[in-house]
Amino acid sequence: SWSIFEDRILYQLLVFLQPPSRHSFRLELYGGTHLPERCSNIRVVLECTCLRKMADVPCFVHPSRSNDTAQHSPLLQTLCTGSYLDVEEIACWVQNLVQTAWEHLPQWQHWQLTVLPSSHSCQVLLSGPSSLQLCAVLLFAVEQGSP
Repeated sequence: SWSIFEDRILYQLLVFLQPPSRHSFRLELYGGTHLPERCSNIRVVLECTCLRKMADVPCFVHPSRSNDTAQHSPLLQTLCTGSYLDVEEIACWVQNLVQTAWEHLPQWQHWQLTVLPSSHSCQVLLSGPSSLQLCAVLLFAVEQGSP
């Protein structure tokens, strides 16, 4: 969505997170209710591939003797606390990605990017040569039942 406030344009973008290969997201229920405002109840589950017979790809859930520990994506170690997505880690990681990407866009040298502090989203403010400002808010989501 987007809206205009005086000299600022606000864009809100929904960013759907996808689990890494051989993983899935599982929304856990607490007392029969969902807690959609929190990300701490979204568990990242390593899926068994034994029955899928994925060409010479070992199953990480049921490792062979030569591979006796379950392997997890390094990205998950960055974005999770234990086995659960950590929205604060995700927000920090995306904020760093946006800041790094911005530094590689010379065509935007006349615009200043400011990453605004947020622990649950990525908010950036773009200020240009005019008084107009652009504010973008990236909101993170997962699709229920995503593979």
